[in-house]
Amino acid sequence: MDERQRIRQEKLEKLQDEANMPKKPIKVTDSDFEDALRNYDAVVVDLWASWCMPCKMIEPAVEALAEKMAGRVVFAKLNVDENPKTAARYQVMSIPTLLVFKKGSPVKRIVGAVPQQHLEQQIMEAL
Repeated sequence: MDERQRIRQEKLEKLQDEANMPKKPIKVTDSDFEDALRNYDAVVVDLWASWCMPCKMIEPAVEALAEKMAGRVVFAKLNVDENPKTAARYQVMSIPTLLVFKKGSPVKRIVGAVPQQHLEQQIMEAL
């Protein structure tokens, strides 16, 4: 295989991977959290609760970024009331907290209701 064919094949594989990535946040739980990290290279996990007003404030930004960054990053939502083990494991004391994972390892923590532009900038810097 010559260089052009190799590059073409790599781009085709990348496009196929991107097509299979969700364009909306996926729901994760304590039991399938690690699977999500293994399945995708870049994952942003939104740790939230239904009673949390700041969590509701950033929800539209998370939804918009999931669509905008589809193919590069997968967004996941984890309800801390229903899934306390994962929240405890990553020492989440305040919500909303967004954890950015790269190849299964946490690389960034964003705490609080911050503007969409700030979220996007922080995520891109982490990746």
